[in-house]
Amino acid sequence: MTSATQQSPYTEAQVKAWLRGLLSIAWADGNFDEDEKSLIHSMTDSELAPGLDFETFKPIEPSALAEILNPNPVAAENFLRMAVMVAIADGVYSAEEDRALIAFCQALELDTAVLQSLQSTLYNLRQVGREAQPGTTAAAPAASPLTPPAAKESLDPLKPAREWLDQLDVEDPRLARFICKLVPPQCPFERDVKLFGKKIVHIPPMCKLNPLYEQLVGLRFRALSYLADDCEEDVSAYI
Repeated sequence: MTSATQQSPYTEAQVKAWLRGLLSIAWADGNFDEDEKSLIHSMTDSELAPGLDFETFKPIEPSALAEILNPNPVAAENFLRMAVMVAIADGVYSAEEDRALIAFCQALELDTAVLQSLQSTLYNLRQVGREAQPGTTAAAPAASPLTPPAAKESLDPLKPAREWLDQLDVEDPRLARFICKLVPPQCPFERDVKLFGKKIVHIPPMCKLNPLYEQLVGLRFRALSYLADDCEEDVSAYI
């Protein structure tokens, strides 16, 4: 149970818009079916935000999100931080996720510099849908694995993004539960994919694949600590 003295800095309308925005990012590439929609709806309604009406859930438009969050600039920036976390949680950053994040960022009137640094570091922009020149067709892959900066780089181009993401404070139990569901409790194991007994591909653990994995783990730890210490909730289900 949430402590009676614990107050969320966000209104119910802001939390609902926030969750709709995060799920809009999660579904940005269109790879979801009716079963997945039902699962997300059930998890969100019964576990993450009881009492909120998600019967008519649909992705939220950037302008609608901005109208609800912009009275609270801290909420707007924290939403964008968590939206980035949602986009990179599976170790794959898609062109569709990038476009959705940029649209939310611009609608919220926030600086896009951090997102641009992520673009240049996490995937090759030439592969993800730059505007086609007249008479040509731009072919973009659906997604590209996150890759660490080249070892020869003397400076870490992801440092500003890491510092920015680490500033995300967990201050609402509903959003904390969402984080604990989103980020796995341990680094997924590396594995070999075999066909007819022969290895065809080796998949490294996410902690090696995703250069921002430490930010995800840190966020999950802060969410667990918030639920256990501030809200006095039983977090055994998330461990």
